This record gives sequence, C-alpha cells and structure tokens, in this order.
Amino acid sequence: MNLLAITGASAGIGLETARRFRAEGFEVVNLSRRPCPLDGVTNFTCDLADADALAAVAPQLTARFEAAARVVLVHNAARMRSDTAASTENADFRAVLEVNLIAPNALNRLAIPHMQSGSAIVYVGSTLAEKAVPGSFSYVVSKHAMIGMMRATCQDLAGTGIHTACICPGFTDTEMLREHVPADAMAAVSGMSAFGRLVQPTEIAEAIWWSAVHPVINGAVIHTNLGQIER
Repeated sequence: MNLLAITGASAGIGLETARRFRAEGFEVVNLSRRPCPLDGVTNFTCDLADADALAAVAPQLTARFEAAARVVLVHNAARMRSDTAASTENADFRAVLEVNLIAPNALNRLAIPHMQSGSAIVYVGSTLAEKAVPGSFSYVVSKHAMIGMMRATCQDLAGTGIHTACICPGFTDTEMLREHVPADAMAAVSGMSAFGRLVQPTEIAEAIWWSAVHPVINGAVIHTNLGQIER
C-alpha cells in the first residue's frame, strides 16, 4: 500500500492534493477539523491547534504508517492571522506556531520511524517563506521556519532513502486567500503574477505530486507562483 498522510485536505490545496494522489492509487489519510469530501479518504477529525489532538489519533496513524510500503507525508494545514510584530500576543503567536510548526514536528515523529525508502515529506510553505509583507507577522515567521525544518529534516534523513521538499505557493485561489484579501483587491493581487491570474489549487497539487516522486529535488525549496512580479 502507498499512503498519503496529509493535513488540511478539506478544501483548497489539500483537497486537490488528496484528489491527485487518489488518482494514482494512493490510500489517503486526512487530518483536519473538517472532513475531506472525497470518497475513499480516511478522515481523522482533529484540531491541530490543540497540542493533544494528535495523541488521540496516534495509534490509528501509526498502524497506517506501519502497513505502508511508501508514505508521502504532506504538511499542508496552516493558520494565518492579520498581525504585526508590535501587537502580536504570545498566546496568539503560539497558536499559529502550533498549527504551522509543532503539528508537522509531531507528525514527523510519528511517521519517520515507519517510513520506508522511497517515501517523502513535503512541506507546503509560501512565497512568504523567503520574504515578508506587513501585517502577516506570525505567518511569515512560521513559514520562514518551515523551510529550516524541511532542510534540517533532509540532513537528518540522509541515507534513509526518504526525501524532502518545500513547495511555496504564490497567491492561490483558496478559502484562506479570500478570507484575508478583500474582494475589491483581488484583481490587484491577481495582477501580481506574471500571468495576471491566481494560481489554481490543482497546479500546486501537481507540484506536490511531482516533488513526492522525484527524490532528485531532496532538500529543495520550489516556488510555485506563476512568476511573482516584484514592485
């Protein structure tokens, strides 16, 4: 059995990634607050912001990892707040880090001991993993750290046959984007790519699939943003 274990597959990039891997015959396990709507997906309902959420499903997850010939672990779930360096309370900062960094670490600890050669760990970062904009303090910090996590994972897994990558989407047509960008600003945001449009979740899912099956990119940061225009 080939297994995709993914966080946040209820919508957007996660949903399309689950669909892409299902098309390739993978069993899919999703961890999120809402279920993935695809047939054949096993859903573990959990809030990754809860430090104890993964402990509750660890035995079932471990059994899946042990039974798989190949595991692709995709850290997709993320929390984004509108905040600044001067105003972010520690509790709010921790809540973002819990989803964006602590949950991936906890899943790695569960999965890696059971992952066979040919497996992969794919982190879903962001254009903001290597630059910053105002008003997204905790998200920018956590996504920068995610690249460090991916690179450190690559080094620690050298010789195991397990490879890593960080896919960094640009402005992608997802619920998260539409929650944080006003409707009247969407045209301007779309115009920030060299193609004058938003990235589609299916395009990111294809990049995740490609990175999962090509170990030559081990340790790589791959920007999937249609060529973002810098102004």
